[in-house]
Amino acid sequence: MIQILFPLVFLEMGLILALVFGTPIRRLLIMGLDRAKQGRSPLVAKTVAGTLFVVFISSLYSVMAIQKRSMETGSLNPTDQVLQAYKLLEASLMGFSLFLGLIIDRLHYYIKELKLLKNSMEEITQERKTGVMQERSLKAEQGTKLKETDSKPTKQL
Repeated sequence: MIQILFPLVFLEMGLILALVFGTPIRRLLIMGLDRAKQGRSPLVAKTVAGTLFVVFISSLYSVMAIQKRSMETGSLNPTDQVLQAYKLLEASLMGFSLFLGLIIDRLHYYIKELKLLKNSMEEITQERKTGVMQERSLKAEQGTKLKETDSKPTKQL
């Protein structure tokens, strides 16, 4: 199990670094995460995370059982020491993996929200610029009309 968990943790850490910093891979990762969250994929991800969580709790329970045995006998034999270290490492890697998965999910959500906010801000600034340009053109037209009326000779009575 540890042989699977180490690459998983490193892969998740690499994904987080790619999402946090503006790398060229970021856009591809966001598109991939968007597609992964469509259809049945969220259900599969939740099932895998739930299974990983159950195995995580099982590993913690095994560590606690070994610890309880060592407290009863007063010492820990070498076999129990190896089992305890193995289960503790396994539980730590699973916990890190679950935590990093949550971080990836939140980063993806915040990056999408930031992108939507930037797009809406750009639209607002474009509307504001076009509105200012229209105001200037209207004022220029009104100014030319006023000049034309001022330049016409008035009849004196």
